[in-house]
Amino acid sequence: MAESRVTPIDLEPVERVRVTVLMDNVTDLLIPDEGRVTRYNAPKALAESAPRVPAQFAAREVPDTLIAEHGFSALVRVEKGGRERTLLFDTGVSPNGAVENMRRLGHSLRDVEVIVLSHGHWDHVTGMEGVARTLGRVGLPVTIHPEFWSRRRITFPGLDPAELPSASRSALEGAGFEIVEDRRPSFLLDGSTLITGEVDRTTEFEVGFRGHESLRHGRWQPDPLILDDQALVLRLRDQGLVVLSGCGHAGIVNTVRYAQKLTGEQRIAAVIGGFHLSGPMFETIIAPTVDALSELSPGLLAPAHCTGWKAVHRLAAAFPDAFVQATVGMTIEL
Repeated sequence: MAESRVTPIDLEPVERVRVTVLMDNVTDLLIPDEGRVTRYNAPKALAESAPRVPAQFAAREVPDTLIAEHGFSALVRVEKGGRERTLLFDTGVSPNGAVENMRRLGHSLRDVEVIVLSHGHWDHVTGMEGVARTLGRVGLPVTIHPEFWSRRRITFPGLDPAELPSASRSALEGAGFEIVEDRRPSFLLDGSTLITGEVDRTTEFEVGFRGHESLRHGRWQPDPLILDDQALVLRLRDQGLVVLSGCGHAGIVNTVRYAQKLTGEQRIAAVIGGFHLSGPMFETIIAPTVDALSELSPGLLAPAHCTGWKAVHRLAAAFPDAFVQATVGMTIEL
C-alpha cells in the first residue's frame, strides 16, 4: 500500500476526554483506582447502591458484576467549550454484553450521538444488536469504511478454513441506523473528533494478518491488510493526541504515526485499545513495536483486547510510568 500525501487537518483541541471501556477481554475487581484511571472494582461492586441479582446459593443478593468477553467497546465523552459530546466506539462480541455493562455502569445509550465501528470483524460489531434493541429506530449514524461488509475467513496451514461472521447491511439499515461510509479521514462532533479512515502502512514490521482472506469477485483472496481498520483521534489541549484503536490491524505504530501525519501534532497524550500482538504470528513484532512506541513517547498507554499477555507484560516493563492495565469498566480521564 503506497503512502498517501496529506495536508495536515485542523483537528480542534478539546478540554477533556473520558474513555470508558465497556467491553474488553479482562475484568478484575481487585485493581484500585489510580491517578487518571478509575475502575469498576470491589468497593464499587459491593456498594449498597450497586446493581445486585438474586443468587440461589448465597445468603443474600450478589453484585451484578461486569461481563468480560473477547471483544472491544468504549464510550468516549469529549468536552469542548463547556459542552460534552458522546460517541460509542465498537460494540463488542455478543449481542448484549456491551449494553449490559453500560447499564450496570450507569450510562445511557440515549446520550450517544454517533457510533464508530473500527472494522467489520464480529468481535467489534455484534453488540449492535443490543444497541438496536435498546434504542429502537432512532436513525443513529454509524461510521464505517466501505470494506467493512467483506466476507472473510481465516486459513492456517493444516486446518480447514474458518469463515468469520460478517456484518449485514440489510440488518443494520433495517434497524434504522444511518450508515456513513468513507475511506478518507472524516470529522465527527463538530470537528472535535477525527476518524482516520484507511491508515497508511509505513513500518517495515507491521505487515498484516497472514492467512486472513476476503471473498472478492466470487473467489477467496488474501486480505492481510484489513484496510477497513480505522482509529479514532482526539487532540487534547496542551497534551497532544489521544488515539483509540479497536484491534490495530493496521499496526498500532502505523496508526499513531498516521494520526500525527493527519493532524501535524507530534505529541501523544494516550494510546488506548487493541494492538493486535497476540499469538505466534504477531509475537515476533512485539520488540520492534515496543521500540517504536518508545520513540513516540506516549503519556499514557492502555493496551487492551487483542494485544496479548506477552505484549502487555513487555509494554508494562518498558513504560512503567505510562502503562495502564486495561479492564472492563475502567474510565481514563485526560
